[in-house]
Amino acid sequence: MALPAVLQHLSLPVVGSPMFIVSYPELVLAQCKAGIVGSFPALNARPAELLDEWLTQIQSELAAHKAANPDAVIGPIAVNQIVHQSNARLEQDVRVCVEHKVPIFITSLRAPVKEMIDAVHSYGGIVLHDVINLRHAQKALEAGVDGLILVAAGAGGHAGTTSPFALVGEVRRIFDGPIVLSGAIANGGSILAAQAMGADLAYMGTRFIATKEAHALEEYKRAIVDAQAADIIYTNLFTGVHGNYIRESIVNAGLDPDALPESNKGAMNFAEGTSKAKAWKEIWGAGQGVGLMQDVPSVAELVQRLKHEYDDAKTRLAIG
Repeated sequence: MALPAVLQHLSLPVVGSPMFIVSYPELVLAQCKAGIVGSFPALNARPAELLDEWLTQIQSELAAHKAANPDAVIGPIAVNQIVHQSNARLEQDVRVCVEHKVPIFITSLRAPVKEMIDAVHSYGGIVLHDVINLRHAQKALEAGVDGLILVAAGAGGHAGTTSPFALVGEVRRIFDGPIVLSGAIANGGSILAAQAMGADLAYMGTRFIATKEAHALEEYKRAIVDAQAADIIYTNLFTGVHGNYIRESIVNAGLDPDALPESNKGAMNFAEGTSKAKAWKEIWGAGQGVGLMQDVPSVAELVQRLKHEYDDAKTRLAIG
């Protein structure tokens, strides 16, 4: 099955994942100008009225960039919507994004309702849904989403525990549409590996935290550069949903990373437009690919590097 038009003709088959309190307009613009999908969570725009301003800013600046650089590859915008009963902003945020004709919706936690999907489809947009296992994938497909984002073992932030080899293979048996793969994808070779497994695109988050444009503390970026895979701790303590976090930040919070208590899903609450923002500000999410991240380049520099690595990997494997 061919990819939707909005996911074709990228400079690299990469979706920059939407990261809570990290993905702001500066990062999204840099990703889109580099020719990949740039995204952000709607809930990053606080107060809610800021969402319209952000989309206006991003769309107008990308249009101006395209006018000044007619041959440039400009990646599309994606906005993440948290489908959760406590997210009081969901209806308003969806309405604003539909008014701006945002080309890609990324939905998380629960499959979107038909009304949301129909609204996005009304102007030719698509809906991609985050899943961590086959059961969630089946539910999302039954709801009518256009594609799936498989959040496999090793991904930063909220993540699953299934090997990407197993997860992509199982989902491909039931779905021939767009698949985006997440999980410790940190260089061009791993982007190609994701495609070799059967995914269409790679979903990259942590690597973009350690860039100049990311809205993250310098200490957070340094911690990513300094960390190894063994420094990533998987726990549900901080938000109620299991995720991967940097050991150093847990220690700095006065906790023992090797003896964290269990939490429950009830800890996740978006009633105030956030889910324990302190967890993300002080307890830093990151994937297991951190050991491959050695610097803090600009997004443009990083994407160019990823392209070279991607092409080198194809050459090594004698792929045309």
